Amino acid sequence: MKYTGLDEASLVDDAPTRERVANTILEHGPSTAADLAHELHLTPAAIRRHLDQLLADGVLMTREQRVIGQRGRGRPAKVYVITDSGRDHFKHSYDELAAGALRFLKETGGDDAVMAFARHRLTESEDRYRPLLASAKPEDRVEVLAKALSEDGYAASVGSTPAGTQMCQNHCPVAHVAEEFPQMCEAETEMFARLLGTHVQRLATIAHGDGVCTTHLPHTTAERLTS
Repeated sequence: MKYTGLDEASLVDDAPTRERVANTILEHGPSTAADLAHELHLTPAAIRRHLDQLLADGVLMTREQRVIGQRGRGRPAKVYVITDSGRDHFKHSYDELAAGALRFLKETGGDDAVMAFARHRLTESEDRYRPLLASAKPEDRVEVLAKALSEDGYAASVGSTPAGTQMCQNHCPVAHVAEEFPQMCEAETEMFARLLGTHVQRLATIAHGDGVCTTHLPHTTAERLTS
């Protein structure tokens, strides 16, 4: 699909900017057109032209913005999110060989064997993350973990809600494998709980069709009393 009034050369010249738009959504999660225009210093008309092309290419899709807490008046804002096919444009640390190996493992050893593999896979990451968190102040550990995850390609960020802290991973290198084997997500959630020394709850995952992996860390009793 082409834009009215734009020739093929113009579309090719715009490719680097469209790549920046897609990468920004990947790094920051679901974003409005206004957010993207501000972040990338583009005019509203320019950002919408790039978004329309990315929608036509199947790299992006739209959905209503999720609102935490009480919703205000009016319709929720429309946000742009990366599609599954869009994620294929970015580097993944898996391929069909990995999925095939896990299918064989499940057939020969069952779900417990797959879970054991999922846990073992994260051993090296956990060993690298643990000293980083151990040297950080308790209140900074979620941010430190998010930064370490981002350096490993997960595009993680941290936000606050009235009920606690949420860590979002806007990219998952094993999302396609995790669609078939949820043990990958379960093992990662267990690792977060061990590293942070607290209960965590996985609210959403890219593997299950959400635009972002969201991990919730509820306030402790002491935090609730002082808030």
